[in-house]
Amino acid sequence: MTSLPSLNERSALFLDFDGTLADLAPRPDAVVIPHDLVMLLQALQTRLGGAVAIVTGRTAADIDPWLAPLRLGTAFEHGALRRSADGTEHVHAAPDLGPALAAACALAEKYPHLLVERKRTSLALHYRQALHLEARCIEVMGAAVAQMPGLQLQRGKAVVEVKPDSVGKGRAIAAFMAEAPFAGRVPVFAGDDVTDEAGFEVVQQLGGHAIKVGDGVTAARHRCASPGGLRAWLAAAVRNMKATP
Repeated sequence: MTSLPSLNERSALFLDFDGTLADLAPRPDAVVIPHDLVMLLQALQTRLGGAVAIVTGRTAADIDPWLAPLRLGTAFEHGALRRSADGTEHVHAAPDLGPALAAACALAEKYPHLLVERKRTSLALHYRQALHLEARCIEVMGAAVAQMPGLQLQRGKAVVEVKPDSVGKGRAIAAFMAEAPFAGRVPVFAGDDVTDEAGFEVVQQLGGHAIKVGDGVTAARHRCASPGGLRAWLAAAVRNMKATP
């Protein structure tokens, strides 16, 4: 594990959101957005000629209001919905999540501290306020997914998510890297969760840099202690770079 890499005018920057740009919260709707985050991302967008993208499990309905009026290239829902830097949208067909939704809701009815989050192409069961139920959540949702071809169970920090098995953050980053203004640049991806590991592997295969935010086993070759530390590193990079024409 080495110190943080250098960003320069030829970098392509990919950033997870929760636990990476913003600190984790007890509930998805309780996240506090740093007051200067939009300004920081806007400055990075200018310095990197638009080659900045958010790669998140969140929905567009979450991310866009938080970052308004800024519009970045974004992979929502682990890449099932992806907005290119020019605004073009790429949407994965929404799967039938009925059996998984029924299983998650039944569990949440029994244990009120669980939270079911229905997204356009996926379903998340959060247990951050009931960590003792982790094994039960994994067992129940795993059993549901086993009966649903084309879907997979994605584990994360105090959450299990049912999503299409053909989408993921690694694939989303690879798609961005085939498009302007990302193509031909050196990719850098920062994330904090196991859901980011596929993205780490892709950027490193492309000769770029992966940054793990926080603790945990990772394939990333760089580590940053906290979201606050990552934001400070990004702010320093802005000061050290000139705007790309």
